[in-house]
Amino acid sequence: MTNWYVITGGPSSGKTTTIELLAKRGYRTTIEHARHFIDTQRVTGRTVAEIRANQREFQKGVLKMQIEQEGMLDPDEVCFLDRALPDALAYYRFLSLEPEPELIEALKTASYRKVFVLDLLPLARDYARAEDTGAQHRIHALLIDVYRSLGFPLETVPPLPADERVEYILRRLAAA
Repeated sequence: MTNWYVITGGPSSGKTTTIELLAKRGYRTTIEHARHFIDTQRVTGRTVAEIRANQREFQKGVLKMQIEQEGMLDPDEVCFLDRALPDALAYYRFLSLEPEPELIEALKTASYRKVFVLDLLPLARDYARAEDTGAQHRIHALLIDVYRSLGFPLETVPPLPADERVEYILRRLAAA
């Protein structure tokens, strides 16, 4: 068992804001890889539309980053992950793509102390987010289904103001 806590939820649920606030409090955190992958591709001159045009390649790029990151984390250190490997499986299902063999293999040994599912907030558009409200809700439901099916302990976090969400999560670590 690791000391890792996943912060997940559908698009625009406040994951990155929550992770940033946890980092400001001194906790080890990770980045969200879909946005990071887009950013690394944009610096080469590709547009977001070009990057997302081939969803399988996009998902494989994000997955590669996620597997590498989780492989480098200390399992004994408390760490909050901005999404985790099961999120990739939810996105593969959302896109009706067959999951990569390396994802299936990595999920066999994935370990998280607890998964905090942030309730959805109103969808906020930005340069990297392609989903509409319907997709936001479908992805959110898939994330819950995937984590449940893999047996990870879930805790729903209500749509509180950002600082209160962090407090809510921290109060529930002891129960993890």
